[in-house]
Amino acid sequence: MTRFWWVRHGPTHEKAFVGWRDVPADLSDIARIARLDAHLPKGALLVSSDLVRASATAAALANGREALPADPALREINFGAWDGLHWSEASARDPDLTRAFWETPGDIAPPDGESWNAVAARVDGFVAQILAAHPGRDIVAVAHFGVILTRVQQAGGLTAQAALAHSVEPLSVTQTEHTAAGWHLGEIGTCP
Repeated sequence: MTRFWWVRHGPTHEKAFVGWRDVPADLSDIARIARLDAHLPKGALLVSSDLVRASATAAALANGREALPADPALREINFGAWDGLHWSEASARDPDLTRAFWETPGDIAPPDGESWNAVAARVDGFVAQILAAHPGRDIVAVAHFGVILTRVQQAGGLTAQAALAHSVEPLSVTQTEHTAAGWHLGEIGTCP
C-alpha cells in the first residue's frame, strides 16, 4: 500500500485567482504547523510543487523527512489570463466561460490556461511515477487546491464537479491510498 498525504500549502491571503503566479505563503502560525507536522508520518518522503507557497510549506514540514525535488507537475491550475484577477473581474471579462469552468469542469480552460482534465492528467503522470519509484511508501505531497481535488476525484471515483464541492483549506490534509485493489479515499481537508 502506498499512502499519499496531500497537504495544501499555507495561506496566501490573496483575494484573486492564484494559479502559477508565485506568491508566498503565510507560515507564521507555528503552532498549527507543529500540529500538522505531528499528524504526518515521520518516515514519509516529502515532495512539493515548485511554487514558493508550496515549497516553503514543505520546508517547514521537513523535520527529518527525506525530501524529493520540488516538481512543477504539482502546480496549481494554470488560470492563464485570470491569474491575478478577482473573481468578479474574471467573470466580467469572460462571464460564460468562468461559469462553465466551475460548473462543468472538464475540457473548459481559461484563456491561455488549462482545463480541469489537463490538470488531472498532469498530476496523474506524477502520481504514476511516484508509485513506480517508491512503492509501499508514505508520501507527503504539498500542493494546491486544484491538484488535491483531482486526487479526491480519482480516489473517490467522483465526477470533477463532485470533487470541487469539497473544502480543502490551507494547511489541511487529504489522504488517498493505492493498494492492489485500486484507489481509496481517506480524510478530506482535515485540519489537525
